[in-house]
Amino acid sequence: MSKRFNLREFQQEVLDKLQAQATSGKQISTLGIQIGAENWLVDMADIGEVLPPPALTAVPLTQDWFCGVANVRGNLCSVVDLAAFMQQAATPREARNRVLLLNARFGFNTGLLVSQVLGLRDSQSWQVQTAQDNSFLLDEEGAVWHKLDIETLINQPEFLQISV
Repeated sequence: MSKRFNLREFQQEVLDKLQAQATSGKQISTLGIQIGAENWLVDMADIGEVLPPPALTAVPLTQDWFCGVANVRGNLCSVVDLAAFMQQAATPREARNRVLLLNARFGFNTGLLVSQVLGLRDSQSWQVQTAQDNSFLLDEEGAVWHKLDIETLINQPEFLQISV
Protein backbone atom coordinates (compact mmCIF):
# COMPACT_ATOMS: atom_id res chain seq x y z
CA MET A 1 0.00 0.00 0.00
CA SER A 2 1.15 3.51 -0.68
CA LYS A 3 2.06 5.72 2.22
CA ARG A 4 -0.74 8.14 2.93
CA PHE A 5 0.17 11.80 2.86
CA ASN A 6 -0.93 13.73 5.92
CA LEU A 7 -0.76 17.45 5.18
CA ARG A 8 -1.00 18.48 8.82
CA GLU A 9 1.94 16.26 9.85
CA PHE A 10 3.98 17.51 6.90
CA GLN A 11 3.32 21.15 7.78
CA GLN A 12 4.24 20.54 11.41
CA GLU A 13 7.45 18.78 10.38
CA VAL A 14 8.46 21.69 8.13
CA LEU A 15 7.63 24.18 10.87
CA ASP A 16 9.71 22.22 13.40
CA LYS A 17 12.69 22.15 11.02
CA LEU A 18 12.46 25.89 10.36
CA GLN A 19 12.26 26.66 14.07
CA ALA A 20 15.21 24.38 14.82
CA GLN A 21 17.29 26.12 12.16
CA ALA A 22 16.31 29.56 13.44
CA THR A 23 17.24 28.71 17.03
CA SER A 24 20.53 27.03 16.12
CA GLY A 25 21.66 30.09 14.16
CA LYS A 26 23.45 27.80 11.73
CA GLN A 27 23.05 28.84 8.13
CA ILE A 28 24.93 27.33 5.23
CA SER A 29 26.02 30.05 2.83
CA THR A 30 28.49 28.34 0.51
CA LEU A 31 27.71 26.54 -2.72
CA GLY A 32 29.81 23.61 -3.87
CA ILE A 33 30.68 23.65 -7.56
CA GLN A 34 32.94 21.65 -9.82
CA ILE A 35 35.31 23.48 -12.16
CA GLY A 36 37.00 20.96 -14.41
CA ALA A 37 37.87 18.11 -12.04
CA GLU A 38 38.31 20.33 -8.95
CA ASN A 39 35.84 21.06 -6.17
CA TRP A 40 35.30 24.72 -5.31
CA LEU A 41 33.24 26.68 -2.79
CA VAL A 42 31.62 29.99 -3.68
CA ASP A 43 29.85 32.33 -1.29
CA MET A 44 26.11 32.41 -2.03
CA ALA A 45 26.10 36.20 -1.55
CA ASP A 46 28.34 36.48 -4.63
CA ILE A 47 25.89 34.59 -6.86
CA GLY A 48 22.71 36.14 -8.18
CA GLU A 49 21.32 33.05 -9.87
CA VAL A 50 22.20 29.53 -11.03
CA LEU A 51 20.77 28.39 -14.34
CA PRO A 52 21.29 25.83 -17.11
CA PRO A 53 23.55 27.16 -19.87
CA PRO A 54 21.51 29.49 -22.08
CA ALA A 55 21.85 29.74 -25.85
CA LEU A 56 25.07 31.59 -26.63
CA THR A 57 26.01 33.96 -29.41
CA ALA A 58 29.69 33.72 -30.25
CA VAL A 59 31.78 36.89 -30.25
CA PRO A 60 34.62 36.92 -32.79
CA LEU A 61 38.23 37.71 -31.86
CA THR A 62 37.85 36.82 -28.19
CA GLN A 63 39.80 34.57 -25.85
CA ASP A 64 39.09 30.82 -25.99
CA TRP A 65 37.62 30.96 -22.48
CA PHE A 66 35.02 33.56 -23.48
CA CYS A 67 31.96 31.51 -24.50
CA GLY A 68 29.91 34.41 -25.85
CA VAL A 69 26.89 36.43 -24.82
CA ALA A 70 23.48 35.18 -23.76
CA ASN A 71 20.07 36.76 -23.43
CA VAL A 72 18.89 36.07 -19.89
CA ARG A 73 15.36 37.43 -19.50
CA GLY A 74 16.11 40.43 -21.71
CA ASN A 75 19.55 41.17 -20.25
CA LEU A 76 22.74 40.49 -22.21
CA CYS A 77 25.25 38.54 -20.13
CA SER A 78 28.77 37.54 -21.02
CA VAL A 79 29.54 33.90 -20.27
CA VAL A 80 33.03 32.74 -19.28
CA ASP A 81 34.21 29.12 -19.19
CA LEU A 82 35.82 29.19 -15.75
CA ALA A 83 37.86 26.01 -16.28
CA ALA A 84 39.38 27.34 -19.51
CA PHE A 85 40.07 30.70 -17.85
CA MET A 86 41.94 28.85 -15.08
CA GLN A 87 44.20 27.22 -17.70
CA GLN A 88 42.41 23.85 -17.55
CA ALA A 89 40.71 21.99 -20.38
CA ALA A 90 37.56 23.67 -21.66
CA THR A 91 34.37 22.55 -19.94
CA PRO A 92 32.74 19.80 -22.03
CA ARG A 93 29.14 20.76 -22.74
CA GLU A 94 26.90 18.42 -20.74
CA ALA A 95 23.41 18.52 -19.27
CA ARG A 96 24.84 18.92 -15.76
CA ASN A 97 26.67 22.18 -16.63
CA ARG A 98 25.44 25.34 -14.95
CA VAL A 99 26.01 29.07 -15.32
CA LEU A 100 26.45 31.10 -12.15
CA LEU A 101 25.27 34.67 -12.72
CA LEU A 102 27.21 37.13 -10.61
CA ASN A 103 25.43 39.20 -8.00
CA ALA A 104 24.34 42.59 -9.36
CA ARG A 105 26.43 44.39 -6.70
CA PHE A 106 29.56 43.60 -8.74
CA GLY A 107 28.26 45.64 -11.68
CA PHE A 108 29.01 42.91 -14.23
CA ASN A 109 26.42 41.07 -16.29
CA THR A 110 28.54 37.96 -16.32
CA GLY A 111 27.90 34.25 -15.98
CA LEU A 112 30.50 31.65 -15.04
CA LEU A 113 30.17 28.28 -16.78
CA VAL A 114 30.96 25.44 -14.36
CA SER A 115 31.00 21.67 -14.84
CA GLN A 116 28.28 21.13 -12.26
CA VAL A 117 26.76 22.40 -9.05
CA LEU A 118 27.34 20.06 -6.11
CA GLY A 119 24.90 21.70 -3.69
CA LEU A 120 25.18 23.61 -0.43
CA ARG A 121 28.20 22.78 1.71
CA ASP A 122 28.88 23.52 5.37
CA SER A 123 32.65 23.95 5.48
CA GLN A 124 32.90 25.34 9.02
CA SER A 125 34.17 22.06 10.46
CA TRP A 126 36.52 21.22 7.57
CA GLN A 127 40.29 21.20 8.00
CA VAL A 128 42.26 24.08 6.48
CA GLN A 129 45.47 22.97 4.74
CA THR A 130 48.25 25.09 3.27
CA ALA A 131 50.77 24.05 0.63
CA GLN A 132 53.02 26.35 -1.43
CA ASP A 133 51.09 29.61 -0.85
CA ASN A 134 47.85 27.80 -1.61
CA SER A 135 45.27 27.09 1.07
CA PHE A 136 42.44 24.64 0.65
CA LEU A 137 39.92 22.74 2.75
CA LEU A 138 39.54 19.02 3.38
CA ASP A 139 36.03 17.75 4.00
CA GLU A 140 35.06 14.81 6.22
CA GLU A 141 35.81 12.35 3.40
CA GLY A 142 39.21 13.86 2.61
CA ALA A 143 38.12 15.59 -0.61
CA VAL A 144 39.96 18.82 -1.45
CA TRP A 145 37.94 22.04 -1.79
CA HIS A 146 39.19 25.45 -2.93
CA LYS A 147 37.56 28.82 -2.21
CA LEU A 148 36.54 30.93 -5.20
CA ASP A 149 36.78 34.65 -4.47
CA ILE A 150 34.53 36.29 -7.06
CA GLU A 151 35.73 39.82 -6.33
CA THR A 152 39.37 38.85 -6.85
CA LEU A 153 38.42 36.98 -10.04
CA ILE A 154 36.57 39.86 -11.68
CA ASN A 155 39.30 42.36 -10.77
CA GLN A 156 42.02 40.41 -12.54
CA PRO A 157 43.18 42.31 -15.65
CA GLU A 158 43.17 39.03 -17.62
CA PHE A 159 39.50 38.46 -16.80
CA LEU A 160 38.58 41.91 -18.05
CA GLN A 161 40.55 41.52 -21.30
CA ILE A 162 38.47 39.22 -23.51
CA SER A 163 39.93 40.22 -26.88
CA VAL A 164 42.74 38.19 -28.44
